[in-house]
Amino acid sequence: MFKPIIWKTFPRDFLRIQIGFALFGLSIAFLIQGNLGTGAWGVLEVGISYLLNVTPGTITVASGFTVLTGALLMREQIGWGTLANILSIGPWLDFFLRLVPSIKNNLFVQIPMLLTAILMMGFASAIYIGVNAGAGPRDSLMLGLKRTRGISVRKARTFIEITVVTVGWLIGGPAGIGTLVFALLIGPAIQWGFKIFKVEPHQPQDDKIEHRN
Repeated sequence: MFKPIIWKTFPRDFLRIQIGFALFGLSIAFLIQGNLGTGAWGVLEVGISYLLNVTPGTITVASGFTVLTGALLMREQIGWGTLANILSIGPWLDFFLRLVPSIKNNLFVQIPMLLTAILMMGFASAIYIGVNAGAGPRDSLMLGLKRTRGISVRKARTFIEITVVTVGWLIGGPAGIGTLVFALLIGPAIQWGFKIFKVEPHQPQDDKIEHRN
């Protein structure tokens, strides 16, 4: 269940995957600082961070390892990229939270922040999944549902988002109208990202090696 590392292309893959992680962290920061309601995972993780008085990035790392357990139970293949995802997105999030200002009572700014964050997250997901070094823990769970249940990426992601936001709302996370918009649009955004970057989940490792040689 663990993808082998292709050392020949590892430096390029690592740079590309970190670009995806940085964009993902920035998109979460936009959602949080836009104050219209975060994404589903943000509702849960920010809610927990308030309860424990730690940064959202710290909870992102902790929840990543927790979600990874579920993906492993579905025998979803992971790789160095999966672990890099868990250890990288949280720090990127905390970094951008210090740079992106909090916007309130200004829908002309908040709405573009929300839509940009959703589109950015869809593209970021496609960028780092496309490295084929193992999807992130949440994406591994999404792809596991796609593979085991035979449903589309859009439906799998939407199901996960709705479930997570419900739990997050129940513990007092920052849910809002933007959370609903996010839950409805993130699946299509990721699927669009897959098409634009020509990403095919579960690409055989041999095919990747042949393509790059």
